[in-house]
Amino acid sequence: MMSQPSLNELLKQTSRSFYLTLRVLPRAIRPQIGLAYLLARTTDTIADTEIVPVAQRLEALHALRERILGTSGAALNFGELAKQQGLPAERMLLERVEEALTELRGLAEGDLKLVRNVLDTITSGQELDLRRFGRWGETTGEPNYVTTKAREDARPTDNTIIALQNDAELDDYTYRVAGCVGEFWTRMCLGHLFPTALLDEVRFLAEGIRFGKGLQLVNILRDVPADLRNGRCYLPADKLAALGLTPADLLSPVNEAKFRSLYQHYLDLAETHLAAGWDYTNTIPRGQVRVRLACAWPILIGLETIKRLRTEPVLDPTRRVKISRADVRGIIVRSVWRYPVPGSWRKLATFSR
Repeated sequence: MMSQPSLNELLKQTSRSFYLTLRVLPRAIRPQIGLAYLLARTTDTIADTEIVPVAQRLEALHALRERILGTSGAALNFGELAKQQGLPAERMLLERVEEALTELRGLAEGDLKLVRNVLDTITSGQELDLRRFGRWGETTGEPNYVTTKAREDARPTDNTIIALQNDAELDDYTYRVAGCVGEFWTRMCLGHLFPTALLDEVRFLAEGIRFGKGLQLVNILRDVPADLRNGRCYLPADKLAALGLTPADLLSPVNEAKFRSLYQHYLDLAETHLAAGWDYTNTIPRGQVRVRLACAWPILIGLETIKRLRTEPVLDPTRRVKISRADVRGIIVRSVWRYPVPGSWRKLATFSR
């Protein structure tokens, strides 16, 4: 009988891209950040199991959230959820969740508090997503459109695309699922790696949050066609309405030109957030080479994605911008090669504004 992979190996199997970043982190923070990510992937797997009714997924998320926060000791049984997973690694995440929770309880008190806080926020975002969009997932037929304000009036048989209502909802969502990770990462680094560094901690935390929001916004902008076909529109309804558009209009590539100005606006916002992330990266003490590299790689990948999204058709569901493994390797090699020369390193990231 083959032995089960370690939790670290399971982490590698469930996120090849993040694992690159995790692997380069200093040992002082690698286990805590890796464990937080593994548990976040577990909650995400629960939320994304669309074959399972929304109410059941919410119940499972709530049960796991309570165990993470230490407010319940009830045993978890995700056997049925695990059976619905197409990927073996995701099935194993659910089957081995008790092992991850045991490791969580073994963290030092300060680290445990940080991990619990970030997972509390992430799961709140996942639950909000399920409540906001889940009704559509249990309907059939071609989607139409309804704003979040009207979603409670929609019957389960209505065919709808649910849209975020405004920028405040979008900003709240990007904070819950990614900005809070930047905050967690920052506090972990300050606590373990450079606690006495002379820096503006308030600004540093704010830039860390914007860093995370920027990465999530890039994901949202890249995935517009796929999300629409799953009944989700993360771009605010009020901004679309100002252009005479509804989310359902974005299902048709013929509306590309009309939509493009708003899309460029959000690409600019994502780039501005990543610029804050680049300032954040260069605020980290220069001796923290591993942390700087771990921050630089997702920023550079995000900027390359934005560059391509500015010129590629966005509403064509048959085309999806994706950075190749060869491109990622090139980014890694260039960043390591240019790190010893500060001026050359700073020029790795270029911004249009």
